[in-house]
Amino acid sequence: MSENNDWREVLGLRSPTEERNPRTGSLDQLDSAELVTTIIAEDAGVVGAVEAVAPAIARLVDLAVAAIGSGGRVHYVGSGTSGRLGVLDAVELLPTYGVGEEMFVAHLAGGDGAMMQAVEGAEDDVDAGVVAMARVAPADLVVGLTASGRTPFVGGALAEARRVGARTALVATNPYSVLAAEVDVAVLVDTGPEVVTGSTRMKAGTAQKLVLNTFSTATMVRLGRTYSNLMTAVLPTNQKLRARTVRMLVQATGIDAARCAEVFAEAGDARAAIVSLLAHVPVARARMLLQENPPDPARTQDPGGVRTAVAAAARQPPADERITR
Repeated sequence: MSENNDWREVLGLRSPTEERNPRTGSLDQLDSAELVTTIIAEDAGVVGAVEAVAPAIARLVDLAVAAIGSGGRVHYVGSGTSGRLGVLDAVELLPTYGVGEEMFVAHLAGGDGAMMQAVEGAEDDVDAGVVAMARVAPADLVVGLTASGRTPFVGGALAEARRVGARTALVATNPYSVLAAEVDVAVLVDTGPEVVTGSTRMKAGTAQKLVLNTFSTATMVRLGRTYSNLMTAVLPTNQKLRARTVRMLVQATGIDAARCAEVFAEAGDARAAIVSLLAHVPVARARMLLQENPPDPARTQDPGGVRTAVAAAARQPPADERITR
């Protein structure tokens, strides 16, 4: 450890995001075009930093699939930018994949009001982190989100989660995180010094958003919330999403939009509509086939069960057809 870093070690502040960036020392002397170029150049390295921790993200996905598969939930816990990104990721799963707090829930230091306005001191409250875990169960997975990797609120939550027997994980942008040693999976993205020293809403925030997008999307795919790369669980709550659903049915089946819209109107569910269209069976039969072949992450090549249901339709004609033969 160098002499210049002694004070950081003593204060527990060893984190690349807190160091001065040698490439941006003249930041306030740049014009607008130069500023934009500099910021974008720094951001360009974030994807590579996230790629470097891909195996850890994959292990985190496996933990989430196991937790949800056993009736548990995934809890995001964080403060400031990190916590807000957790809230954003969790709430966007409902319109995209039809998944709400029965699977993903976010806990933000300072409560809901901290989403719009900073709550001073909230991140330092260890006890509040403990209280936030009041409804965590042993089957759950708790994911701490913190750029520094040392946020007391997150530390309190993770400690309480471990106490009740839940699995734990950490997503941080500090490879020296003091919280990483105690969790089951640590995703430590080394994004380096920020353009503006310590402004972790920048590269660190971008990295955490990439990690969360990757993590939750991969989890949803593993849980069968897609067919191919199509969002079969999307909630068509407005005209745009209803049109997207019909377009998705066309893309999945190659059948004309008018027929897809007709079947979807009857089914009210994209998965049932796809099975009905691909297997050329009534919607009621498609629903029954899907009930017999529910989503299962252990089903290789078909976690959502749509392909399996279509194949079953070809092998097993409806009961009334079998009787007449």
